[in-house]
Amino acid sequence: MDRLRAFEVFVTVVSRGGFARAADALGTSPANVTRYVNELEAHLGTRLLNRTSRTLSLTEGGETLYARCKSILDEVAETEGLVSSASVEPRGRLRINAPVSFGILYLAPLWAEFMSRYPGIELDVGLIDRVVDIVDEGYDLAIRISRAGSTNHAARKLATSQNILCASPAYLARAGVPATPIDLLGHRCIGYTYATTGDEWQLIDDGGKTHMVKVDCHMHTNNGDTARAAALAGQGVIWQPTFLIGNDLRAGTLVHVLPEYRLPEIDILAMYPSRRHLSARVRVMIDFLVDAFGGVPPWDRDDGNRTAVAPKKN
Repeated sequence: MDRLRAFEVFVTVVSRGGFARAADALGTSPANVTRYVNELEAHLGTRLLNRTSRTLSLTEGGETLYARCKSILDEVAETEGLVSSASVEPRGRLRINAPVSFGILYLAPLWAEFMSRYPGIELDVGLIDRVVDIVDEGYDLAIRISRAGSTNHAARKLATSQNILCASPAYLARAGVPATPIDLLGHRCIGYTYATTGDEWQLIDDGGKTHMVKVDCHMHTNNGDTARAAALAGQGVIWQPTFLIGNDLRAGTLVHVLPEYRLPEIDILAMYPSRRHLSARVRVMIDFLVDAFGGVPPWDRDDGNRTAVAPKKN
């Protein structure tokens, strides 16, 4: 049995959702596809697919094999491309994870240019606000907004964003303007579910002294846009990064609260499993993003442009 071909057939069956569709994609017969899958299952001594007349699903072993085979085939395609005189373009599937709001505002406008520049790369972008395990969940690259980065993975800094404490003018007119961090105890606050310090907010004065305030959060959310919307509606005080509320501060729809104090700044990082054996797909994506966010980040530009600029092709 040609195991590499069997892997290719198996992956195609799963990705296409059936034997007949896989046969069409591979230019062979359904019987030949069935034979490859049967031989692969026999070789491994386990069932990979649950098959009925209408449905097709992966077994636990099939899920594991599919993820590994897809990675192997992507690497084979990329290797062939690197040594081929006809093409030096990176190839294969590139799985990226990013936070929801940041991914929509600043990454989504970049993908068209990237795909145009690297047509051999298939992007698979997943947006979720929780911190994912890159290796366990099968991502090649994660965009992470973090104060501490990661000791388990390699990372490259794309940009920096400030955290700002703010509220709407209507809320401050009604509830009063805090003069010191301790004044936050008398205010309605909106908390971020994934904050590393929970409802204990950290503010730093001009002398570098840190003030920790356990605020009263009448609302929590795991999404920055939701917190922003609540603040704009006059529901309380929030802290959010300038990449999300920078335009609101410039427009005056949100007001900087306690401007004499700062919150710890955060880095926008491109994080990946290891610097060793870094694939060409990941490398060109990281370089692309570094160029896109180079200089003054879009959220701090005076022109109010909230879109990263795709780097010019050399």
